Amino acid sequence: MDGPVRVSTPCPAAGDRNAGLGRLGRGAVITLLFVVGVLSALVAGCAASHPGAPSPAAHHAAPVLPPPVAVISTDPPDRATDISPLKPIAVTVTKGKLTQVSLTNTQGAPVVGQIDADGKSWKTTKPLGYSRVYTITANAVGDDNRAVTSTTTFTTIQPRTLTFPSINPLNGETVGVGQPVSVYFDEPIADRQAAESTISVTTNPPVEGAFYWFSKHEVHWRPQQFWEPGTQVTVEIHDYGKDLGNGIYGQEDRISHFTIGDEFVAHADGATHQMVVDINGQMVRTMPISMGRPSSPSTNGIHVVTDRNATKVMDSTTFGLALDAGGYIAKVQWATRISNGGEFVHAAPWSVAQQGNSNVSHGCINLSPENAKWFFDHVKKGDVVINTNTGGPDLKPWDGFGDWQVPWTQWVSGNK
Repeated sequence: MDGPVRVSTPCPAAGDRNAGLGRLGRGAVITLLFVVGVLSALVAGCAASHPGAPSPAAHHAAPVLPPPVAVISTDPPDRATDISPLKPIAVTVTKGKLTQVSLTNTQGAPVVGQIDADGKSWKTTKPLGYSRVYTITANAVGDDNRAVTSTTTFTTIQPRTLTFPSINPLNGETVGVGQPVSVYFDEPIADRQAAESTISVTTNPPVEGAFYWFSKHEVHWRPQQFWEPGTQVTVEIHDYGKDLGNGIYGQEDRISHFTIGDEFVAHADGATHQMVVDINGQMVRTMPISMGRPSSPSTNGIHVVTDRNATKVMDSTTFGLALDAGGYIAKVQWATRISNGGEFVHAAPWSVAQQGNSNVSHGCINLSPENAKWFFDHVKKGDVVINTNTGGPDLKPWDGFGDWQVPWTQWVSGNK
């Protein structure tokens, strides 16, 4: 029992076996050795009785689970910037199915989207707004039946400015065979090709046509020849979300559907002082006229009707002719505009005596009140008036709808 214990004491002198015991007797030493041995045995026994036993903290540790198997991905990724509002926003999941997806802007307005039937993907069905911050919140359940959530944000492009396009003719109009398609932008277009590519012209029956730019704001489309009566025309502009150059983006898409009506072509001859009107290829009326006097001649060429007014106040000062220089302010009836330079076909009772024999107007085509009323009642926007032998210059292509003054070979170049 005490065999393993070793206690060192000073060696006694020779011949004195009890010399190192001092005041302790031999029995006390034996007792001490016994106690030390017992304590050593108890400690050793406690240490060996539960090998590998966990610490007290180990009893409270949670089991470690593997991560959920479902993985949600978004396109665009989190914190993406300059995203096109036309880009379809997509959410996909692997090893699971989407249960709910929401896309909202900073005001909380939702964007419409739809989860596919298999639950693997979600995609927007409507365009987004400009200069917006959007948040995608997606929920899914994995193949391991564990739910996962993903939240990401992105920002759409911020245009420098927007441009609003307008279409002429207006939706639902019936116009004449000379009417061009006109698109007007309220901002100067830097990239004309980009803007032109947003415009489509569809006709029934099919018609060959081309674009021609008159300015940074205005582009026209017309066929090579006058339209065929009855042609249906649809003009669509899909410029929203499109970069038209210099930071300008389209404000909204536009559409116009119009119809080509009967063919009405009036031939006004300054030499014979007569106007001959053909409708659908048949001559229906001949009327005496008076065109522009030598000092203010009418222009030659193909004019297109742009506007009609039963009563019109004509003021020569609007085109630079002062009243004290022979100008005028006059109220006329049955006024049909054929150029932006101030040329009209209208009633002129004061020149009936000269109609049919001489040119005395300030550039307009004078008719008797009766003939002017007939003309006004039968003509429409887009109808054609062809002036010849006026003694004046040719109509400028940019003056009203002088589109037909541009040769086709030049027109198809586009003037970009």
